Amino acid sequence: MLEIDPQEATTKIIAFIRARLDEFQRDGAILGMSGGIDSSVCAHLLERAVGSERVQALLMPERDSSPESRADALVDIEKLGIQFKEVPLTPMLEAIGIYQQVPLRFLGTRRIKEAVVRRQHDQQAGSLGEQPFLAGLLGTRELGRNQELIDSGNAYARIKHRMRMVVLYYYAELQNLMVIGTTNRSEAMTGFTVKWGDNVADIELILPLYKTQVRQLAEYLGVDQRIIDKAPSPDLMPGIVDEYALGIDYVTLDRILWGINHQMDTAQMMEEYQVLEGQVAHVMELVRRSEHLRHLPPAPEL
Repeated sequence: MLEIDPQEATTKIIAFIRARLDEFQRDGAILGMSGGIDSSVCAHLLERAVGSERVQALLMPERDSSPESRADALVDIEKLGIQFKEVPLTPMLEAIGIYQQVPLRFLGTRRIKEAVVRRQHDQQAGSLGEQPFLAGLLGTRELGRNQELIDSGNAYARIKHRMRMVVLYYYAELQNLMVIGTTNRSEAMTGFTVKWGDNVADIELILPLYKTQVRQLAEYLGVDQRIIDKAPSPDLMPGIVDEYALGIDYVTLDRILWGINHQMDTAQMMEEYQVLEGQVAHVMELVRRSEHLRHLPPAPEL
């Protein structure tokens, strides 16, 4: 079902990179390296396509970033021999005033911050009757007393992705480089991206692949096993990893997304993939509410 031929996928992606680089008349490629599997897979593909000397990685840490992110990103950067630059985002975000929205710095250790963030997340989920991430995919006008909390959380997290995009394009244009997107199909279909943030790029390398397929490709490419095994995270808030925010694990999510893409109904998916009716309904709602993220802004027909 979700098995891919990683050699064939690699060959096609490499050809795609080379063709777009020539088409756009760029001298190389640049991507943000987060220490996660998606950006590491993309870095490996770029190195194979154009050579390490034409690839630049940006590390963009900020106050809430996991201490492990930088070390994990450097593992594959050093392995591949690609260039990298570190641009801390904290001063820019402080100037905007975002850290005042969620004052985590006063909570002491990272473990305490993670516990506090998760407790607040769970309290919101209980009050809303659904995951806060799902509740925030559309406008929050109907959320009543929960509106302000969801709005401030969205603003707090999403600006970090958008700042990363601004920095990436600044250095890309300084050096005539092509900006590489690292979004996978699972993220795109569920809205687990930020509009005008991490869903902005010159080209996307792994957008056709579900998260579980990205893992298969990572194994083939030789991505460090520590990165393959770590829990995927947007690294925006302490304690919040992908599957926790989405409310479902990636294996189950990808099976349901596959079923949706192949016009299977709920009963078929439940029987075929041993998933629950509530899980199918949850994923279908993620896909429905995030539809607007997969299109350019609408405009009137005149």
